[in-house]
Amino acid sequence: MAGEISLSPALSDALVILGSAGIVIPVFARLRITPVIGFILIGLLVGPYGLGSWVYEYPWLRHITISDPEGLEPFAEFGIILLLFTIGLELSFNRLWKLRRMVFGLGALELLISATLLMIALSMMGQYWTGALGLGLALALSSTALVLHITGTQSPVGRAALSMLLFEDIAIVPIIFLLGAMAPFAETGGWAGVWDALWQGALMVVLLLVVGRFALPRLFAQAARTKSPELFLAASLLVVIGASLATAAVGLSPIVGALIAGLLIAETEYHGEVEGITAPFKGLALGVFLITVGMSIDIATIWTNFWTILLAVVGVLTLKAVVTGLLLRTMGARRGTATEAGILMASPSETTLIVLAAASSALLIQPGTAQFWQIVTAIGLTITPLLARLGRVIARRIEPIPELPTDHRGEPRAIIIGFGRVGRLIADMLDKHDKPYVAIDFDADIVERAKRDGYRATFGNAVRSDVLDKLGIEQSPAVIMTMDEPVLAQRMTRKLRLAHPSLPIIVRARDPEAAGELYKAGASHAVPETLESSLQLSEAVLVDMGVAMGPVIASIHEKRDEYRLQIQEGGDLEHKPKLRSTATEAS
Repeated sequence: MAGEISLSPALSDALVILGSAGIVIPVFARLRITPVIGFILIGLLVGPYGLGSWVYEYPWLRHITISDPEGLEPFAEFGIILLLFTIGLELSFNRLWKLRRMVFGLGALELLISATLLMIALSMMGQYWTGALGLGLALALSSTALVLHITGTQSPVGRAALSMLLFEDIAIVPIIFLLGAMAPFAETGGWAGVWDALWQGALMVVLLLVVGRFALPRLFAQAARTKSPELFLAASLLVVIGASLATAAVGLSPIVGALIAGLLIAETEYHGEVEGITAPFKGLALGVFLITVGMSIDIATIWTNFWTILLAVVGVLTLKAVVTGLLLRTMGARRGTATEAGILMASPSETTLIVLAAASSALLIQPGTAQFWQIVTAIGLTITPLLARLGRVIARRIEPIPELPTDHRGEPRAIIIGFGRVGRLIADMLDKHDKPYVAIDFDADIVERAKRDGYRATFGNAVRSDVLDKLGIEQSPAVIMTMDEPVLAQRMTRKLRLAHPSLPIIVRARDPEAAGELYKAGASHAVPETLESSLQLSEAVLVDMGVAMGPVIASIHEKRDEYRLQIQEGGDLEHKPKLRSTATEAS
C-alpha cells in the first residue's frame, strides 16, 4: 500500500524490547518485584508461542511481537557475559575472606549435596550421567537477584542466604569450565579431548590472572586521567570482550573470561566506576536474555506436559528446601531461620538458565531437555516471592513469635515504628536522655536480635490500630516512623493524625518531595535523609575550616528551619529562590 511505513524486522524487534524495558522496569520497581520475572513474562507474551502465534491471522501484531527470535541470541549472550562480569565485580577477595567459613562451609555443602542428589535422581530417570551432572549443577543454584532483594543481608535468613549465594557465584566459573571441558567427551565418548580442554583452559585462566593483575590497573589509570566517560566505558567493554574471546578460543565458555575479568577489576580502585558505567548495558542486555527465555516457553508444551512439569518443579523445590534447611539446623541455626531460608533458596536461578545454555551448547543435554528445564526454572523464578511468603508463614508456625505485650499501664513512652539501623539510633538517643520508649517491627528476626542486644522491642503490625493501642499510644509523647516505605508512611501518618490530632508524629523521608507529602498527611516533622546528610557535610566542612562550633550549629539549625518551611509550603528546594538568612541580613 502506497505511503505505508515498513520497519525492518531488526528495528521492529528493537522497539519491542526497548518498549518492554520501559514498561517492565518502572512497573515492577513500583511493585517492589525484581524485573527478572517481568522480562520472562514479556518474552512469553511477545514470543512465537504467545502473540506471535497469531501474526498471520492479525498482521498488526507484527509491531508488538518479536519477528526474529534467532537474531536476539548474540545480544542475549552479551547479556549473560555482562551479568557474570558484574558478579565478578561484587566478589572481591577481601569480602570472600571475611565470610570464608560460612561461604566455603555452608555454601559449598549446600551446592554439592543438592547437585549430587539431583544428579542421582535424574540418572535414575534415564538421563545419561554427563547430562545429569550438568542439570544437577544448574538446578542446585539459587537466585541471587531475587533472594537478596527479598531478604536483604542483615537478618539471620539474609546472612545465611548471602553465604550460600556467594559460593554459588564463585562456583559458576568451575561449573562452566567443567561443562565446556566435557564437550569433547560428549562428542567422542573419550577422555582425550577432555584433558586437552582442561589443561588449555587452565593455562588460559592462569594467563588472564597474571596479565590482568599487572595490566588492568595501568589501563584504567590511563583511562581515568583522560576524564572521558566514553573512553572509560570503551576500556571496560574491551576488557570484558577480550577476556571472553580468550577463554572461548581454548574451548571454554566466554562467560568464564567475563567473570575472571570482573574479579580482577574488583581488586582495583576503579571497580566502582566500572560497575556504575556498565550497569545500564548489563540491565538491558540481561533483559534481552530473559526475554529470549520467556520466548522459549511454549504454553502448549506446558499444558501437554502439565503434570510432568508440576512434578519436576515440586521435586526440585522440595529437595533443595530440605537439604538447605537440614544443613542450617546442623550448623546451629534456629528452626524458624532454617525453614524460611530453606524454602526461600529452593527455586532455581537466573544463572541456572546460563548453565543450562552451557550444557546444551556442550551437547551434554538435548535441546528438548534444555527447554523442559528452562520452563521449570522460569516457573520457579516466577513463584519465588510466593515461596518467600510461604517460608515466613511456616517459620512463624514452627517457631512462634513473641506475643504482643498486654495493655500498657506504666509511664508514657515514645513508640518507634520500624527498628532497623535508624530505629536503633533513635532508641540509643532516647536511652541516653532517660526517655522511655518501645519499638515495634513486623520482622521477628529484627525483634529477636534487638531484644538480645538489650533494646525494648516487640513484634507486631503497626498498621493495626489495636496493636498501637496496646502499646499505649493514647499516652505516648511521640510516635517515630523510621521505615523506608513512603506510601505506607503516608498512609499511617494520615491515619494516626485523624485518630490523634495532638500527637507529635516524626517521620523519616527519603527526600524533600517525600517530606512534603508527609507534611500534607499530617506529620509534625518529616526529616529528609538527603537534606540531613547535606547539613552534616556542611557542618564538618565549616568546623574543619576553623569556624567556631557555636555559630556553625546555630547556622545549621537556621538553615534546617528554612528548608523545613519551604517543604511545608510545598516548595521545590532545587528551584526555590535562595533565602537570605538572618545572619546575612544582620551583616
